[in-house]
Amino acid sequence: MALVSFNFSVPSVTISISSAFSPSSSVLRRRQCVRYPRTSFPSPLQFPLKISCAAASAVSTDSSPLAAKTEVKKDFLHINDFDKDTILNMLDRAIEVKALIKSGDRTFQPFKGKTLAMIFAKPSMRTRVSFETGFSLLGGHAIYLGPDDIQMGKREETRDVARVLSRYNDIIMARVFAHQDILDLAKYSTVPVVNGLTDYNHPCQIMADALTIIEHIGRLEGTKVVYVGDGNNIVHSWLLLAAVVPFHFICACPKGFEPDEKTVEKARQAGISKIEITNDPKEAVRGADVVYSDVWASMGQKEEAAYRRQVFKGFQVDRTLMEIAGSNAYFMHCLPAERGVEVTDEVIEAPNSIVFPQAENRLHAQNAIMLYVLGK
Repeated sequence: MALVSFNFSVPSVTISISSAFSPSSSVLRRRQCVRYPRTSFPSPLQFPLKISCAAASAVSTDSSPLAAKTEVKKDFLHINDFDKDTILNMLDRAIEVKALIKSGDRTFQPFKGKTLAMIFAKPSMRTRVSFETGFSLLGGHAIYLGPDDIQMGKREETRDVARVLSRYNDIIMARVFAHQDILDLAKYSTVPVVNGLTDYNHPCQIMADALTIIEHIGRLEGTKVVYVGDGNNIVHSWLLLAAVVPFHFICACPKGFEPDEKTVEKARQAGISKIEITNDPKEAVRGADVVYSDVWASMGQKEEAAYRRQVFKGFQVDRTLMEIAGSNAYFMHCLPAERGVEVTDEVIEAPNSIVFPQAENRLHAQNAIMLYVLGK
């Protein structure tokens, strides 16, 4: 069978028709060319057009679109997958695009004609609204897929979800429980995958946090960031950032609630930052530039909430702890906060609390991340 290719140019139409016969046929291959004036075509084709149809082999060649070389796919799964310059360049881009959005200028539309699939195994107000609004502001369209829409790993295997969504969308963001799910999505997807959160890490949040620190302190490098509370996925992401960008990071947590040992060791072995894990929050916060807190019981741990409240006594960020940190210390929290539990209402509403600029920066940091992975 003959294969046909079409080429469009000016100013009239040439159609070449080939008839192919089997080798055993006594009739040789015949070729006919018929030339039509452009004006003989209906109005929808009122533009210069040249169509050339030529007989071709049924065997694929290097000129086939399927054989075209494709660029290496970029994912955003862990902060330490990137070097310092790449991370800082993304943060610079976030500042640049944030200023553009704040000015009211809507001419920058790099995501026009693109779609973002948002997978939510875990619900979240900030993650959904920041990704959906951010992608829309830059011209794209986001699709929300809630816990009951996919049931990834239950109703359908993760690898199948990845390959199907890749054919519909230009980029995938996923907020899931098991870290392996985000790794599998990235492995089988043919479009970029952004980690919106796993039980292991939360890289988008820490990029927003880094952006907020740069805006308020003027730099990230050389700062002292003290996290007070559970050694959870937020801590893991701070440790992975400390493996790339130099600063002093301390995690103050109760005994038995320390962060993952391998992640702590990875950050220390990088030799970039000073890393400390302690059980003394008062000593840890002295001279801090930032005191950071998070809920004591994350999603999926609520049955432990009462127990954790007992264990975490002494790790609440209150006015006394902030006074020990010093008058220049900022308070940060990734939200949602349980006021009166891990942080007092007085601290979260104080003038040196930057939790709401921090929340806003989720949108801007994530825009920069998506611009990077989409090559924009």
